[in-house]
Amino acid sequence: MAESKTPSPELAAWRDFCHHIESLGEKILDDPYPNTRADSPEAIAHLADQVSCWLGWAVGHTDTTAPFFHRSNDLVTQWGGPNQDNVYHHSRIDPSRRYRVRGRMNSCEDFVMTLRAGFMHNEVWGTKAAITASERGIKAGDSFEFLLGGDGDDPDWIQIPEGVKTVSLREYYLEWGAAEPAVFSIECLEDVPAPPRPSGEEVAGKIREALAQVEDSITYWNKYMIEHREKGTDNEFALPMKLAKGLGVARYAFCFWDLGPDEALFVETDVPDARYWGLQLATLGWFEQVDPIHRISSINHTQAHVDADGRVRLVLAHDDPGVANWLDTGGHRDGLLTFRWFWPNSDPSPLTRVVKHGEVVGLMPNDAPNVTPETRREEIRSRREHLAWRFRT
Repeated sequence: MAESKTPSPELAAWRDFCHHIESLGEKILDDPYPNTRADSPEAIAHLADQVSCWLGWAVGHTDTTAPFFHRSNDLVTQWGGPNQDNVYHHSRIDPSRRYRVRGRMNSCEDFVMTLRAGFMHNEVWGTKAAITASERGIKAGDSFEFLLGGDGDDPDWIQIPEGVKTVSLREYYLEWGAAEPAVFSIECLEDVPAPPRPSGEEVAGKIREALAQVEDSITYWNKYMIEHREKGTDNEFALPMKLAKGLGVARYAFCFWDLGPDEALFVETDVPDARYWGLQLATLGWFEQVDPIHRISSINHTQAHVDADGRVRLVLAHDDPGVANWLDTGGHRDGLLTFRWFWPNSDPSPLTRVVKHGEVVGLMPNDAPNVTPETRREEIRSRREHLAWRFRT
């Protein structure tokens, strides 16, 4: 009998990757993950999405001498509750090297560029520095350029702190118009020789990193959602929070909802004293956006209707109640409603109550607008047209 041949490092790593992904597919269909019959398709789709995301990042975006932006954590590949008003880009960088980031804003209203030690689901993570377009006088339509790294002698250079592994970009789109989105590029400014062909150990290491990212993301975010839900009361907002190692200007408040078929969550709040604010829905377990393409599952400060008394009233319901500021659950009995307000001067005080769907109209002020099915369809069509532009190729 012929002796079995020892597999090459890359093949062994690939076999291990496939085996673990198969096992993970079984794992996420059971506790502590959402595991009703309706959850199973979303679970497997999310796993496939994570495989696509992290293989692309770990295998295709490793060279800090020739970086390119990798788009993830938005409509393309989701994890960690992405903001529907954002496009996210990430690129690996080396603090010992010099880089140039440049581009054009086009219809993008603002962006935040952060220098990070890792993603939030990684063992080591955190934001080490942040650069905001608006704070530097960059506005829609402008061109821009940033120089990262170097010895600090040139005032145009921005220092890369020790421990930074990635530069991340969050583009902000508030009006959701049908217009050209921003363009960004990154390049290393050092002349380095072309690398040799990859070794088996090198490829194996990339595949092992991809596997670790998939497993960590799926495990971390489900645990994150469970822990935050246990801290509060369903259908009520928890106290505002700020991530200790996250974006310093950001504030969040979580409300986990649980609504019967004929129930709605009625939300009333003062208008946040902040440059940006919005509310949006996410699924349990996967922490993905509730269908932002065919449904209205987010609303920001440019889109929200403010009543004559200066307050905002929002309704979370399974079916359209015919009022302004409706958020569509997308068929989910429960999930997460996130209130975001960034660059704040104070915190809002949202109030909630569960009501019958038929009671919603009677709770609105007399001067509140009614929204017809035709108007709602046009609103969705307009949002979809914007997304086609924002995520165009």
